[in-house]
Amino acid sequence: MVPTRASVTKTFGILTAGGDCPGLNAAIRGVCRAAHDRYGMNIIGIANGFRGLVEENTRVLRPVDFSGILTRGGTILGASREKPFKSTAGDAGEIVGEKVAAIKDTYHRLGLDCLVVLGGNGTNTTGCKLAREGLNVIGLPKTIDNDIAGTDRTFGFHSALAIGTEAIDRLHTTAQSHSRVIVIELMGRKAGWLALYAGVAGGGDIILVPEIPYDIKAIGRHLEERAMSGKTFSIVVVAEGALSVEEAKMEKRERKKYRTENGPSAAYRVAGQIQAETGMETRATVLGYVQRGGIPSASDRVLATSLGTAAADLLARGEYGRMAALIGNEIGSVDLSVPEGKVKTVPRDHYMIDTAVAVGTCMGV
Repeated sequence: MVPTRASVTKTFGILTAGGDCPGLNAAIRGVCRAAHDRYGMNIIGIANGFRGLVEENTRVLRPVDFSGILTRGGTILGASREKPFKSTAGDAGEIVGEKVAAIKDTYHRLGLDCLVVLGGNGTNTTGCKLAREGLNVIGLPKTIDNDIAGTDRTFGFHSALAIGTEAIDRLHTTAQSHSRVIVIELMGRKAGWLALYAGVAGGGDIILVPEIPYDIKAIGRHLEERAMSGKTFSIVVVAEGALSVEEAKMEKRERKKYRTENGPSAAYRVAGQIQAETGMETRATVLGYVQRGGIPSASDRVLATSLGTAAADLLARGEYGRMAALIGNEIGSVDLSVPEGKVKTVPRDHYMIDTAVAVGTCMGV
């Protein structure tokens, strides 16, 4: 196909990093098809995130490689949680420096004009740091947690929301049949977007998010009031990072020790606390990696494709050091420093919290 528009960028590399997420392949397709068909760019696929740059594990991507992948889950490029700027156990500072130097060497050896990184907070933060090292970088925001600053929504969130909501729907029948309290844990280590939205969509009776430390006595009162009104079961939706008011007062090390001694995850801790507080039969369910797997929803396919084509336009214009983003109802971009080192948490005055409370949901306080 003959390119229809001129481009500042001639060759770019593309990688996916961090956890897998529905919509990654749709985003890869959006970037690559627009970059190749509209602008005639050359594309280098980098395997397994930033590790692929360190090890120079790369290949040329041709149209056949990014055709037919719109609906596929996972990522055709593979991913890893390699953090080239972070020391790990046993790593000395010079090893970190060697990794960054290797990335820069690979970038220049491949003749890249820019590096496109698809990932969450850590990936875009690494991208920003590489930009400060002199590389041209463009980011795309993916995560089921919806916690990247600078974009109103991340691709992957809608798909995970649908999965979480369906799981809550299914638990209603079991909870009702056995007259139990069932606690379901959704992902969201630092931000409660997924638990909040899925909890509202699935009719959760209690929703616990990291932004609002919970009082087990308030939870107990709510459950007892439900029981007294004739409701024989309850569903408690918990973000993995939810914490009690007591935990919120602890230092990080003390909190880690407490959690190790009181259950493998938030759902089990909360279930144990509920049973001790109320005497009600309580069970815990952890949805886990199911939330991240499978095909992307129609909404995520559209968003990922739109963000991908926007990234191709940024490449063509030579507007580097940016992250494609959904801002309001428009696709735009923000400086890569905007999401760097930040987590977009749920504001206490967010309308969805008020919505939950207005329909009788307890937020743990």
